Amino acid sequence: MQLRPVIYALGMMILLVTAAMVPCALIDIADATDQQHVFVTSGAISLLVGSLLFVLARSKDLHIGQREAFLLTVSIWVVINAVGALPFLVSGYSITDSFFESVSGMTTTGATILTGLDSMPRGLLLWRSILHWIGGVGIIVTAVAILPQLRVGGMQLFNLESSDRTGKFLPKVSDIAAYIGFAYVALTAMCALLYGLTGMNWFDAINHAMSTLSAGGFSTYDASFGQFNGTGALYVAIVFMALAAMPFSLFAILLLNGRPGPLLRDPQPRLLLAIAITVSAIIILLREAQFQDISFSERWDEGVAAVFNVISVLTGTGFATAPYDTWGEPIAALFLFITFLGGCAGSAAGGIKMFRLEITWKALIAWGQRMVQPHRKAPIWYGGRIVDDDTLQSVMVFLFLYLMTFMVSAALLSFGGLDTISAITAAAACISNVGPGLGPIVGPSTNYGVLSDFATWVCTVTMLLGRLEFLVVFVVLTPRFWRG
Repeated sequence: MQLRPVIYALGMMILLVTAAMVPCALIDIADATDQQHVFVTSGAISLLVGSLLFVLARSKDLHIGQREAFLLTVSIWVVINAVGALPFLVSGYSITDSFFESVSGMTTTGATILTGLDSMPRGLLLWRSILHWIGGVGIIVTAVAILPQLRVGGMQLFNLESSDRTGKFLPKVSDIAAYIGFAYVALTAMCALLYGLTGMNWFDAINHAMSTLSAGGFSTYDASFGQFNGTGALYVAIVFMALAAMPFSLFAILLLNGRPGPLLRDPQPRLLLAIAITVSAIIILLREAQFQDISFSERWDEGVAAVFNVISVLTGTGFATAPYDTWGEPIAALFLFITFLGGCAGSAAGGIKMFRLEITWKALIAWGQRMVQPHRKAPIWYGGRIVDDDTLQSVMVFLFLYLMTFMVSAALLSFGGLDTISAITAAAACISNVGPGLGPIVGPSTNYGVLSDFATWVCTVTMLLGRLEFLVVFVVLTPRFWRG
């Protein structure tokens, strides 16, 4: 295995993340805070490390094969999160809390250990949003251009056609990334503009736009999006959170040829919207039974809160406008259920993903048909084509690893001192990259700052595994991978 191209790519990525620290440093200097040194120091350290790796590993022949791609996919997410943790570490937070906050930002989970956000230096607040934004586009490109080539988790269904047959590992990946990046930037700018028109100041609008399009959930306020209750920002957020959970490759295709056909034909958005509408309607009806003698405007606000929080949890964004874990046990159970589901493949959302849910359901139906009629052929169709055995096996292996990781994580969190509800929902929220769980410890009105160091590291690892979709990490950890 050739490590030089992996090291070279890591150095380049560190330099790119270092460049993202510049606006944070400038805003702290402009505000004349006592934290002006944070991003200057962090940037100097990461610039030195990135430059060394970039220069020492530079070569004319930097071919990336499949084994190198597996290693690079995992190592980038670990190394970049270490760089992302530097500003928190320099600010005085512990290594555990700094790495947790960085991982939560870069994986777009949105769980936080920080309090006092309302009075925190704006540079650090902006850095949290930038981590979201980098991680969001990073996982979209990974899901569209890398994971399908590695043939893991059923993502091979989403291989993009290319005319390049030169045998390169990722044909025309630069074009794919460019179109996706343009769509991502355009939607973020549009979201920020609309937030500004609803009354947010420019700083809040930019931060929340980056958090929204990345399906992240970091806010600049301890009250999260509840700070903007009663404003039009909630309606803007509902629309753009839903867009963040859509396949960005289809947005790129839309930009390329101007035809919405592929987006309309994809079964994932239809299933996502159907689930969102159904769950929202059920919760609104359950909430209606809890209220008597309230005005129409109050009922409308309660309905908007239900829809907002359902979309937020389902897409893995994790913004909260109300303590929905206090709305009753049936509603709490529904929120726990949609925590696992996630968005579409190739989106910023985490979770199981819509295509895996549909393929698994169709596989169960086909299995039942063959049980009744053993000689009957019952192919599984998805998106107008038959799902091959390799793809089906990848989906089933992913689901097995997902459930096993969730159960192990919940057990470890329970051993770490969390009550049963908090342990289960924290594991679910971290593995699906949602952020808030349920209950008094990790619920939508609290944060992860009270967790022990052991529990914090369990959540950190779980977030990384959930974002990298398990199989890539487990392949790299096998002895056979290193033996070649």
